[in-house]
Amino acid sequence: MTRKTYQVIVRGKFASLSHEQRAALLAKADEHDVFRAGFTEEGTVTYERSLLSSFTFRCVVRASEDDEEEVVIGRAEALAAAAVRGLGVGYRDLTSVSTDLDSIKVRQRGR
Repeated sequence: MTRKTYQVIVRGKFASLSHEQRAALLAKADEHDVFRAGFTEEGTVTYERSLLSSFTFRCVVRASEDDEEEVVIGRAEALAAAAVRGLGVGYRDLTSVSTDLDSIKVRQRGR
């Protein structure tokens, strides 16, 4: 069975944060800085210390040739939801975009 690889970016907003949740996010902010972001199968959550209103989740999703993009995005959003819940907070307003890495054509520079 042929496999495809997607990079998915999920953006969302934190649900209403209590003072304790805000303090916990601030304490972990360095671990979730954009410069530590990467596309991994587990995914990475990033957010800005100054805002604490929204987050970005980046991940790699492997899928079969038959999987539709909606399935891939659904898997990524489920991973994002679990990661944000793992931070001890809720989320809302998820939006996602995916890129099929196997369909990217690399142009060679001419000499």
